Amino acid sequence: MKESLSSRVGRIVSGSVNALIDAVENAAPELVLEEVIREVDGAIDEVRAEMGKAAATKHLANTRLMEENRRHDALAEQIQTAVAAGRDDLAEAGIARQLDIEAQIPVLEKAIAEAGDKERELEGYIQALQAKRREMKEELARLSEMRRESSATQATTGPAGSAGGSGAAHKVAKAESAFDRIMEKQTGLGGGVATPGAGDAAKLAELEALTHNNRIQERLAALKADSGKK
Repeated sequence: MKESLSSRVGRIVSGSVNALIDAVENAAPELVLEEVIREVDGAIDEVRAEMGKAAATKHLANTRLMEENRRHDALAEQIQTAVAAGRDDLAEAGIARQLDIEAQIPVLEKAIAEAGDKERELEGYIQALQAKRREMKEELARLSEMRRESSATQATTGPAGSAGGSGAAHKVAKAESAFDRIMEKQTGLGGGVATPGAGDAAKLAELEALTHNNRIQERLAALKADSGKK
């Protein structure tokens, strides 16, 4: 199963640069760090994309919530007019629509809150990844400087020996293999959810319809009572 975004960020941020370099036995450590930095960049891009989705979700939910609130207020006026005119059928239809809207409003509010929480969580991911990237870039610069100093020393004292192209290729392959082993992550999910039988589902649907109709009648009666007091 594909690694989740939060697991990927946690793995990258919690990883130790020194431990990673030690684990590959100094086999082309710059190549290893450059590969990890590319993974960090990819993770940052992925997190930014998820942030965009969360922002869009929050915007759409906000827009829908405002629309539903306006519709609910407009229906309230229309229902009062229908009750005053003795049109219970129209009032019942309006109340039914109000109940539908009222059922959706908490869901929309929850979606807005969750999207906001998601945005803040993802922003934290980006900050953590950027900090890890800076750490890796600093380590890469340090390693490059050490390599330059080592090369300068060898140029002065003379090389003890030189490795052929196949030796360099072997080192790169060794580094890549070690990197793959270290960065590999496996995840899995299981379990299921029980569902009601067809007979139970029909009874539950009938019960829901009965309850919904009772709520309509109760609200209509309350509106009539309020109208009679005025």
